[in-house]
Amino acid sequence: MFRFVLISIITLMQVYVFWRLLALPWFAAPARRKAALAFGVLMWLLFFYARAFKHSGLAPSAWLLELIGMDWLGFVFLCFTWLLAVDLLTGFGCFFRRQVPRLRAAALWVGIGCSFFAVWQGMRAPAVNDYQVELAGLPPALDGTVIAGLSDLHLGSLLGAKWLAARVAQVQAFRPDLIVLLGDTYDGRSFSAQEFVAELKGFSAPLGVWAVLGNHEHYRDREKHLVSFERAGIHVLSDQAVALRPGLVLAGVDDLTIRKRQGSAPAHLQKTLSGRPPGAAVLLSHSPLYEDEAARLGTGLMLSGHTHDGQLWPFNYLVMREYPVVSGVYKTGGLTLIVCRGTGTWGLRMRLWRRGEILRVTLRSPDAKNIKN
Repeated sequence: MFRFVLISIITLMQVYVFWRLLALPWFAAPARRKAALAFGVLMWLLFFYARAFKHSGLAPSAWLLELIGMDWLGFVFLCFTWLLAVDLLTGFGCFFRRQVPRLRAAALWVGIGCSFFAVWQGMRAPAVNDYQVELAGLPPALDGTVIAGLSDLHLGSLLGAKWLAARVAQVQAFRPDLIVLLGDTYDGRSFSAQEFVAELKGFSAPLGVWAVLGNHEHYRDREKHLVSFERAGIHVLSDQAVALRPGLVLAGVDDLTIRKRQGSAPAHLQKTLSGRPPGAAVLLSHSPLYEDEAARLGTGLMLSGHTHDGQLWPFNYLVMREYPVVSGVYKTGGLTLIVCRGTGTWGLRMRLWRRGEILRVTLRSPDAKNIKN
């Protein structure tokens, strides 16, 4: 159903974009109109191919066709956004009639420019961003503990083994004490549970490599993904809490967005956190939801992802309707929530305006500060 709705929406957007495009004076010549229409049909077919007949990188041509088809979605969305803005400004051509053709042409060029910039940002390596978090109850001996957090890798046909190996190298270069995968590690397009095991085994840290499941791991082949984590030596926290060291607890919940739709999210959060071992608690939750409830249950730090920070501006404003915090740091009731804007990308390899992110979170003990003073 989601695939059908997405294809329908992008089809209507493309019809609107080409309707405005072909009305420009430059396309008055029949030959140019036919060429533009042929190009539009070809690109729509590539998009339909990418969504309806997904591949798993079995051949370079399949990967390239899917990349072009999915990025076309981003091009259409951005051109549609700028054209719609012009139409709203001019009352769909009722005002500023002399300037309307020029404004629409400018909107198309801005949309195309934004699209190319978004492709460049989407193809870049994610940035490693630093965060310092004072964690109440953390023993002084654990002051300076470094957590590497990766979210929304979306491993599959477009982000494959080579890309993952580069991310492993990025993380291992700063030698974190703990590595956490914050959900949507898989995109749901990989056919073999062994496909990324060799690269995932490259993650290594003294306090271990841990993961929680995101919505994409629940959509299909949940057990297959659990097997791949196990074979890679990655521990999955499914509504569980464990003591990593005396005084430091790591908890993890399955995706709260799905649980929210089922009406069971608060109960699962309560179950996970109420019976945890003593110590400062770090919660891994793919979706940044129920942070106030997590704070009430004594959690000091919550790490999340899922939002991608909208991935393509201005889509982030729509994401904000569901998730008030879509990127960065938010504090409430003694809890620090850090939302990763995504290490990988979903679907299209595009990001506007910021590239992907790997979290480097340094934990600080208030007692260590007092001892130094």
